[in-house]
Amino acid sequence: MSNSGDISRRKLLGSGALVTAGLALPINVSAEDEKTRPEKKASPICLGLASYTFRNFPRAQVIEFMKQLKVLELNAKDTKDHLPMNPEEESRAVAEYNSAGIKLHAAGAIYFPKDEDNDIRAKFEYCKRAGIRVIVAGDPVPGTLPRIEKFVKEYDIRIAIHNHGPEDKMFASPLDVLKAVRGMDPRIGCCIDVGHTVRAGTDVFQAIREVGTRLFNVHMKDLTSFESKDSQVAVGEGKMPLREIFEALISTKYKGFVDLEYEIQPDNPMPGVISSFAYMRGVLAGMAG
Repeated sequence: MSNSGDISRRKLLGSGALVTAGLALPINVSAEDEKTRPEKKASPICLGLASYTFRNFPRAQVIEFMKQLKVLELNAKDTKDHLPMNPEEESRAVAEYNSAGIKLHAAGAIYFPKDEDNDIRAKFEYCKRAGIRVIVAGDPVPGTLPRIEKFVKEYDIRIAIHNHGPEDKMFASPLDVLKAVRGMDPRIGCCIDVGHTVRAGTDVFQAIREVGTRLFNVHMKDLTSFESKDSQVAVGEGKMPLREIFEALISTKYKGFVDLEYEIQPDNPMPGVISSFAYMRGVLAGMAG
């Protein structure tokens, strides 16, 4: 995997320009300056957050964190009280997110251990109630996929199977997912976790290209070693070729979200989360010229 054209991440992170671009704090400009300012195209990459990042914090705190981050797109998980499976509690959660201007674009990871209609339907109903259109599925047993496909057709909700790296005996790589779903309904596809993908020895650019229109969600993280799960760092501090990943997504006309999943420092994640979003926004700003 090439890092060509990649500038020093640590050097870039240390620059005030990146932090300014990344956090996008409002500034006062004159009407004349506004007229002469060159118009910038909106980035085709949409950034979101996986709520698992804040798994040790209750929903109210997650909402406050997201406001501080200026991130209003959430991939919610049934952890703490982020998006409970209980219908009444779920309804309260959705109402609180809506009130804060936060949109739920995906849920997961959701697991499908049983090849049973009632169990699978309950998960689809859970997402339907919240208005969620993408289920990030964790390790569904391949034998359950035909039954899951039936519910995908009934509910018109997409399934994005999450790869979990070399420890995952079924779906280590997105290419393993692709083999399992090839020939099935086009609404059954992948959530590419870039960290687990590189640890599985898969070229992440190849995976993005081959999955193509079956890519429904991306989990973003960074590693200092592509062989070590424990080497995760804030995005921009490791080896992940972020710009090239964004370019690959743009080249395939990816329409979903790139969700930060920051799995380290669960009791104090905000410093790493802030720098991760600053770096990602800075890269996108640089790509936009």
